[in-house]
Amino acid sequence: MNTRYTASEIHASPGFITLIKSYFIRHAQVFFYSLGQLSRTPVSTLMTCMVIGIALALPTGLHTLLSNAQQLSGGWENTAQISVFLKKNVAESQAKKIKADIESWQNVTSVHYISREQALKEFQNLSGFGDALKALNSNPLPSVLIVKPDLTSSTNEITTKNLLTKLRQLRQTDKAQLDMQWVRRLYAIMNIVERGVQILGFLLALAVLLVVGNTIRLAIQNRRKEIVVMKLIGGTDAFIRRPFLYTGFWYGLFGGLIAWLLVSFTILSISNPVEKLTSLYQNQFELNNISLTTTMLLLLISILLGLAGSWFAVGRHLREIEPQ
Repeated sequence: MNTRYTASEIHASPGFITLIKSYFIRHAQVFFYSLGQLSRTPVSTLMTCMVIGIALALPTGLHTLLSNAQQLSGGWENTAQISVFLKKNVAESQAKKIKADIESWQNVTSVHYISREQALKEFQNLSGFGDALKALNSNPLPSVLIVKPDLTSSTNEITTKNLLTKLRQLRQTDKAQLDMQWVRRLYAIMNIVERGVQILGFLLALAVLLVVGNTIRLAIQNRRKEIVVMKLIGGTDAFIRRPFLYTGFWYGLFGGLIAWLLVSFTILSISNPVEKLTSLYQNQFELNNISLTTTMLLLLISILLGLAGSWFAVGRHLREIEPQ
């Protein structure tokens, strides 16, 4: 009699379920066995994890600080304005007429007029030289028009430059300058810093691979006789490799946790001085600690580095150990 079994019946068979259970049980045993092996040498384990943690904390901390700097300057890009300094012989009535004409231009959101008297008063209050300025016989400051360009267009940079050129061509204009140049320079500097952080992170990731690989290599050499015995009784390379891979996993996990603690402690320690500094500029800004997404990414990368370093070390040195 020819009996056929479906795939669901095969998967539901007691033998298949037992095989799956035994597979996970063996992995669980090796998982905790490798942790127990590390607990027997706490000093060397801690030193290795500290080296990994410090190597990963440096690019992570720089990335977090850079993210805070980008958040602080995120609103500056939309605050572009053109300061138009009028000639001193321009009367206030004429300046207001120029203001009304500029407001009717395209790509202009608003125009704010600052008279010579207002400019002198603000300078006296903010510069700290109020008493010295009172001794002046005449007001040396010109009238100023603060022109806010329209930044909603996709070609706002071109239109802003054209607007700046047009304002400079006015015969009443003494000088016109765009107050966004320093912001663009700041963004360019931050882009360079971001690229440097990426390169530094790549180099330190290689350092973590080397540290884990060398640590696993020493563990293999210390257990050389045990590996030889395993091969003599039929142990496969996958079976022998498994505890070392889990050891690399633990190194990566503990190193990532140490890196997270170092970055969090650093951010907390400098947050108060940063708040005091920003308060001096009439601004309230709080440093954001390492985010949950960055934390998860940090732990994932550290674990993968630990596994990769262990894999390469075991794959290379395990082939060199053969029973004689």
